[in-house]
Amino acid sequence: MKDLTIRNIAASCGGTYHGPKDLLDREVTSVTTDSRKAEAGCLFVPMKGERADGHSFIPKVMESGALVTLTEHAEGMPDCPYILVASTADAIQKIAGFYRRALDLPVVGITGSVGKTSTKEMIASVLSTKYRVLKTAGNFNNNLGLPLTVFRITEDDDIAVLEMGISHFGEMTDLAETAAPDVMVITNIGTCHLEFLGDRDGVFRAKTECFDFIRPGGTVILNGEDDKLAEVREVGGKRPVFYGFSPKFRVYADEIKSYGLRGSRCTVHIDDDSFEVTVPAPGKHMILNALAGAAVGCVCGLDYEEIRRGIENLESISGRFNLIGNGDLTIIDDCYNANPMSMKASLGVLAEAEGRKTAILGDMGELGQDEKALHREVGEYASTLAIDSYLICGELSKEMADAIRKARPDAEVSVFASADDLLPKVKKLVGTEGTVLVKASHFMNFARIVDELSKKEEEQ
Repeated sequence: MKDLTIRNIAASCGGTYHGPKDLLDREVTSVTTDSRKAEAGCLFVPMKGERADGHSFIPKVMESGALVTLTEHAEGMPDCPYILVASTADAIQKIAGFYRRALDLPVVGITGSVGKTSTKEMIASVLSTKYRVLKTAGNFNNNLGLPLTVFRITEDDDIAVLEMGISHFGEMTDLAETAAPDVMVITNIGTCHLEFLGDRDGVFRAKTECFDFIRPGGTVILNGEDDKLAEVREVGGKRPVFYGFSPKFRVYADEIKSYGLRGSRCTVHIDDDSFEVTVPAPGKHMILNALAGAAVGCVCGLDYEEIRRGIENLESISGRFNLIGNGDLTIIDDCYNANPMSMKASLGVLAEAEGRKTAILGDMGELGQDEKALHREVGEYASTLAIDSYLICGELSKEMADAIRKARPDAEVSVFASADDLLPKVKKLVGTEGTVLVKASHFMNFARIVDELSKKEEEQ
């Protein structure tokens, strides 16, 4: 790995090396926190988890051929090369930051309350029409996941697309300092992690910590439809690139035609030029994602045909508005996570589907002291839509059910204590035709509901 010698690793994280001096200028071949993935020549970073302390695996890892290990404890260490640090969690971020700068390739950072992952996928799809792209895998977007993603970058990659997820003040500072983005995209400022960030103003302050770490000459790309982001006038003396649905933005879409769950068609305008494109996923929020991808593509030197092709080649991912067909039933698998903004967006898309429409909704987490009111707000919105049936799970989601019933006394609403209570009845309640949305925060374990609805008759 470029410049990741033991000497540079120790210097970058402020650690003290103990071991043979003739190894100091050897580069490690990989970095891992998982003892099972240790290989010859790797750097092992032991992390303290809820169930185990990685330090206990150091002897095994060194026997597997690791070149060097970090450690917070010199006492009891086996006779092997090691770097003593105060905190392995802090050290891995600093080492990743050093490595990112050694590679000196462009980095696109992405954050926001809603749509980080789908926007990341869209941007990566666009950029991959011209470049070899390394992107965040799964949900590796926090203070451990992002460094591990950075370590996956090689000299063969042309550009990296890194997702950044936070829930507390200060976390974005750590992530952005590690990633040092050349392009920074913020999708929106919503009602997420209010338990820790207080309100949308707090979310805005936490997300925009990234502005202090954009590389000189870098570009900020913002969703102009978001009222908080629209107030940003400049970052580092440079005006942001805004995208949205108004001609006042540098990148905007109009002439939108919905194809229901099959996506939509629109015209994308960039500066004084335009092109038509089909967005292969439903909802206006996906058009916004496509506009973010178009803006990044433009900044990174793609032509309009490459941008169009990248948008149209977007592939869906499990748990994030993934459409699954089972006979005449279409399942919208959107159960990876949920907050009021994403819940409303998904319900709006469901309402555009043909045939019978069922919403299976569950609790949303980390909403703070207003959690009940925010669940009621989603219920009030759901009641305004042409949805035939609501299956509601969870203690907080009872607020949704009450709001729907209050606004629509004749609505078909069923309430269950948990996914476990709904699971045995869900296929009968949903039926075999139409469209069903499955959405809740990850802790509700709604993936089981998706699995049950996806089973073919012969699997029963």
